[in-house]
Amino acid sequence: MSEQPRKEKNEKDEKGKGDSWDEKWRRDPVEAAVLAIALIWAGIAWLLSYYGFWDPFLKEDDQWWAIIILGAGVIVLLGVLVRVVVPAYRRPWVGSLILGLVLVGVGLGGITEQWVLIGPLILIGIGIAGMAAFFTRRKE
Repeated sequence: MSEQPRKEKNEKDEKGKGDSWDEKWRRDPVEAAVLAIALIWAGIAWLLSYYGFWDPFLKEDDQWWAIIILGAGVIVLLGVLVRVVVPAYRRPWVGSLILGLVLVGVGLGGITEQWVLIGPLILIGIGIAGMAAFFTRRKE
């Protein structure tokens, strides 16, 4: 292996290791937006649960956490969609897709209490995400 490719590889490995949080957020605004919107959603959903807004949609009063988890999963999936559609923000997205599917599944399972249906659907979604990652990865 020549010195030039080895040097380029080391530069790529070192990229971003010494960056501050501000620099990392500036480089990846999608991740920052997803986190901020998820926190805003959690606060709004929690506040609405205090005033009984979710009561008609839930079987029990203590299931409001499932609404927060479901909303966070949807927000993460929207972030994945932005990464796939907008070339400027394209970065690895499969991990976020799996996280979003798991959060949506846990939220739906907490609301409907149909774990016999939701559990297998989560696994199927994760499998499809893995296949999508395999077929969409860049060939070097």
